[in-house]
Amino acid sequence: MNIQWYPGHMTKARRMMQEDIRLVDLIIELVDARIPLSSRNPDIDELGRNKARMILLNKADLADERFNKQWMDYFTGQGCSVVKINSRSGEGIKSINTVVQEACKEKIERDRRKGIKNRPIRAMVAGIPNVGKSTFINSYAGKSCTKTGNRPGVTKGKQWIRMNRNIELLDTPGILWPKFEDQAVGIKLAMIGSINEEILNVEELALLTIDFLRRYYPGTLEEKFEADESLEKPVDILTGIADRRKCVVKGGGPDYARAAALVMEGFRNGKLGRFTLEDPEGTVRIG
Repeated sequence: MNIQWYPGHMTKARRMMQEDIRLVDLIIELVDARIPLSSRNPDIDELGRNKARMILLNKADLADERFNKQWMDYFTGQGCSVVKINSRSGEGIKSINTVVQEACKEKIERDRRKGIKNRPIRAMVAGIPNVGKSTFINSYAGKSCTKTGNRPGVTKGKQWIRMNRNIELLDTPGILWPKFEDQAVGIKLAMIGSINEEILNVEELALLTIDFLRRYYPGTLEEKFEADESLEKPVDILTGIADRRKCVVKGGGPDYARAAALVMEGFRNGKLGRFTLEDPEGTVRIG
């Protein structure tokens, strides 16, 4: 399964970030806790050299809790401040102010030595499409400041948002990078919903997801769909799911498209359980 998706507006967004990076003290990068490494844009590391860094493990409620702690330790070891959050429920949001101050303590101290008092920390919020940046900002601010949507590419422009007297945020559009060198990265992004579905073969993606679940989370498909996980081919398991959920096409055959959509929807929204698709040691593998 070969996946590449880089709409023209992302080139413009990258140039915009490059111009604005000099204006900020801190980069707050949201990653999806289910794929913390694959949901990081390597361009942000390049653009953000010499800036304080914070990683927010968003959607932590959808990720396997066993691995959340491992990823927090991993990013802390990389010199980043880390907070595990759920933007929708607000879990972890209250701790961010303190962590921002800690991450920017050198900047605050430089200001103090220069006699500058009460200058707010300016932070850029960055991340890939559909990682939850706008939902995070609205939750952090305690009000609706940005347009949100459960699809990649809702935020197209930039905007400054005053959080409080100490912090200002610069919201930026979600951007991917021009080419996935490792196709497993593209597959994982597609599995969690960060790739425009219009360019995907959802049935093929569902087969990869079924294979992942039976390898690393055995019993999930049996519990949720009464599927026979012992079947050798994922397509046979998908056929069983179509049968159990009465997904049929005109004429009585299995409706693979509907069955695949059920698998992907349940996988992405947490109804099938909490899953992490990669870990720092590389023991969980896709494809």
